[in-house]
Amino acid sequence: MHSIRLLELFTLDIGSAEQLLELIDSEFQALSDRQLPRLQSILTEKLPLLTLLDQHGKERSQLLISLGLSADRVGIQALAAKSSQSEELLERGDQLNALLERCQAANLRNGRLIRSSQASANSMLGILRGNETPSLYDSRGSAARIVQQRPLSQA
Repeated sequence: MHSIRLLELFTLDIGSAEQLLELIDSEFQALSDRQLPRLQSILTEKLPLLTLLDQHGKERSQLLISLGLSADRVGIQALAAKSSQSEELLERGDQLNALLERCQAANLRNGRLIRSSQASANSMLGILRGNETPSLYDSRGSAARIVQQRPLSQA
């Protein structure tokens, strides 16, 4: 009974994680193309999936703990040892874990792109405000600074 419910949760979450991975990849493309309306749409689609994955993760953990097992792969292995669907249970658990790791890696990639874009925008704003002078190269290829700083509005 418990192994059947756990298997159902794995199957549901595998579908959700696959959808989430697709959305995270779409988010990367929208970030690269600076499509803000598309980003908002993706965020709206991601939130229910994240909520569902969180709820199911808690339910899986509670199910294993209620059986006196740890809420990790070791607990799943112990439950699988007592189940007729042991191999499928382990396969689905590993498949879900792999998908969630791919989602996390893609999300980190998106975060790096966001931080890079923010740094670039802040640098441009600093130049426009006159707070920051862009680095230029001198005849030797070294970074040279312009001595006189003037905001663009006073140029």
